Amino acid sequence: MILRLLIFIALAILVYAVIKYIMNPKRKLELAHERKHFYFYDERKNVRKNFLVTYNGVMFEGEKYLGRTEQAFEVVRISVWSKSNQELKGLAKEDFHFIEQEILSHYPHAEIEWKSPVKELLRT
Repeated sequence: MILRLLIFIALAILVYAVIKYIMNPKRKLELAHERKHFYFYDERKNVRKNFLVTYNGVMFEGEKYLGRTEQAFEVVRISVWSKSNQELKGLAKEDFHFIEQEILSHYPHAEIEWKSPVKELLRT
C-alpha cells in the first residue's frame, strides 16, 4: 500500500515537472529563436528585468526605464540592442519597425532607442 502511494506521488511529481517544462517561457523563447519566429519574453511586473525578443533568428535585449506619465508611473524609455551584430544580416528597416510596434503594444508610453548599428540604419 505504501509502495503504491510512493509510486503515485512520484508519477504526480513527474507529470508536474513535464508540464512546467512545456509551459516555461524561456524554453518557448529558445524554440522560437531556433525556428526563426517572433517571440517576446518579458516579466512585465519586474521593471528591473530586461526583456528578450527573437525575430528571424536574431536575439534582441531591451532595457526598461521607469518614469512618470500624466496618469501614473510607467515604462517611458526602452533601449534595445542585438545580442550578436553578425546575425543582423538580411534584416531591413521594416523588420525593426515591426519589432518596435510589438514592443509598443506592450509598453505604449515608451520611447524606443536602438543601439548601434541599428540606430544608424534607422536614421538613413
